[in-house]
Amino acid sequence: MVKNDAHARTDDLDDAIAVFAAHRRRLFGIAYRMLGTVADAEDIVQETWIRWQSTDRTEILEPAAFLATITTRLSINVLQSAHAKRETYIGPWLPEPVNTDDDPALGAERAEALQFAILLTLEKLTPTERAAYILREAFDYPYPRIAEVISSTVVSARQLVSRARAHLESTRHVAVEPSAQRRLLEAFLVAAQKGDAQELESLFAADVVSYSDGNGVKLAARIPVIGRGRVAKFVAAFAHHFWIGKSIDWVQVNGQPAATLTENGEVTTMVTVTASNDGILQLLWVMSPPKLRHVAAVGA
Repeated sequence: MVKNDAHARTDDLDDAIAVFAAHRRRLFGIAYRMLGTVADAEDIVQETWIRWQSTDRTEILEPAAFLATITTRLSINVLQSAHAKRETYIGPWLPEPVNTDDDPALGAERAEALQFAILLTLEKLTPTERAAYILREAFDYPYPRIAEVISSTVVSARQLVSRARAHLESTRHVAVEPSAQRRLLEAFLVAAQKGDAQELESLFAADVVSYSDGNGVKLAARIPVIGRGRVAKFVAAFAHHFWIGKSIDWVQVNGQPAATLTENGEVTTMVTVTASNDGILQLLWVMSPPKLRHVAAVGA
């Protein structure tokens, strides 16, 4: 009898592992879009597994819905405290880039809410607005299911998504195709290495902003640099020492083209752009070492 019970428990755990594994990528995709960092997303997925393992699974009719609900609610809780932590962050905070050429591990049917421009705009939303938008736009959840996940009414869920879309509308209008982003980034890298301020200005939109996420590392600007002329002068000013000894590789990060700078075998910087028909709108530099673990070029 004891042996049979042991077999039953083993079979039950095997089933639990199999079900969780089938949904893990989607859970990571939800958590990453909510929190913007791989470590936090992995922590959420691990906590979801612990709850899944310890719950009475015979009572759960829809495991996928249960797991997504746990992941989303945990992410909302973490996000509510994350903003307070970021107040002590040195300089601008950017989402952690993930190499989507290699193994995206984002579980997305769509690439929605992966690009930096969207993730940065999502930072302006409340955690619940962000959750509703991600579930709807990235994972195509129906509104009744979204309402269940965030403990609201269907009407409220629709309103949350509508407000989030309104926040993001300007971002959608300015986006260009990845091929155009790549061309602008290539041109930027050429001009930046030459230190040609005039050429740099020709690539920028009038209200371009340069963000450097370094959390205090050397060479990372601690405040955003704003405006065509200022950003051009800023980039030109460090041209003659910043690029020396670094090799440049191309990588697909968060579904968009990016360049990595490698020195002595270590990626020290990732740079990508947000662009419109008017030129580069945002220069996004990630220099914080913990955020560069997942951006190395495939095969590097």
